[in-house]
Amino acid sequence: MSLYKHYPAHQVFLRRVYAVLLGVLALPVMLFWKDRARFYSYLHRVWSKTSDKPVWMDLSEKAACDFY
Repeated sequence: MSLYKHYPAHQVFLRRVYAVLLGVLALPVMLFWKDRARFYSYLHRVWSKTSDKPVWMDLSEKAACDFY
């Protein structure tokens, strides 16, 4: 039994389309923005989210397989 709900494929797809569109539309502004790393970090979290589990926890659990 999982504590976290996995999102359906269409919702993950729509989140990723949103992240790509927002990234492309914001590119001209972000070229001159001094704090663009925070914005692109937000887009990475939007892209990576496939369940209601926190992104950092999901990525850290996947990375543990690389070392053990």
